[in-house]
Amino acid sequence: MAGKGAKATAAKAAEKEKGKKAPGSRSSRACSQEEPVPKKDVYQLFAEKVRDNKQLESRWAVMQETRVEYFRGKDFTTFIKNHPEVGEILGPDKDMEAEDIVNTLLTKNLVIRCDRVWKTVRPGKKKLSSWPAHLEIHQEQVFTENDGFYAWMFLKRRTLWQTILSFIWPVFALAVCLFPVYPYQCKIVVLYSCAGALLFIVSLLLLRAAIFGVLWVLLGKRVWFFPNINAEETTFRELVRFWPVKDEGERPKWTSRLIYATVALLVILLLRHHAPDEAARAR
Repeated sequence: MAGKGAKATAAKAAEKEKGKKAPGSRSSRACSQEEPVPKKDVYQLFAEKVRDNKQLESRWAVMQETRVEYFRGKDFTTFIKNHPEVGEILGPDKDMEAEDIVNTLLTKNLVIRCDRVWKTVRPGKKKLSSWPAHLEIHQEQVFTENDGFYAWMFLKRRTLWQTILSFIWPVFALAVCLFPVYPYQCKIVVLYSCAGALLFIVSLLLLRAAIFGVLWVLLGKRVWFFPNINAEETTFRELVRFWPVKDEGERPKWTSRLIYATVALLVILLLRHHAPDEAARAR
């Protein structure tokens, strides 16, 4: 009996020791199963930092029915020379030339080389546009500083305003759908607000066209003040731009300017002749 009791006591002690060792073994097994968190590529971080930097001039264009943001090769070379601190994020590759950096970005599919769709000068233009609005993929995916365009191939980080607007748009759509049940005073406010916005847009377009016509007839320059709100491919930066861009077109002939001025004068006189008199306006 004593021998049996000693054996039972020894078995219980062994079970307790196993129980004490079990958590340690499980934790070590769990640690061994944990995978290391992959670090983000330094070139991905570099591309995001460069794209967010306002010193590198970029524009938007359409490439294969998709809007892309792109920059020019010569602007990127100037940007790297003037801002060497941006390359510190590359670590050992911080002293690389702009050509090698862009070639690495091309290899990692962070950018893609593009080419203009229309490669000949359009009628009425003196030279090709510095920032084409339509692009296509270039056959040779290598860096070139002269007339080289490169589009970003990754999604830009969502800004705070974009996040806020993503919540506001559904609320706005719901408010539009509930317009029939608005109180009468709210309907009047919405009606006059929409009418005022429409009047502002029409007035802006007429004033823009009048300034363009006067300067075109007198000086032969194509000057468009105020933003072009009718453009399908405009960006917010271009929408709020007031000063016109540089005129790259050929100066029109004086005969065509004289003909258009005569036609415009005749239309104004015709409208003035058929305008209602004071009594008709009063009635």
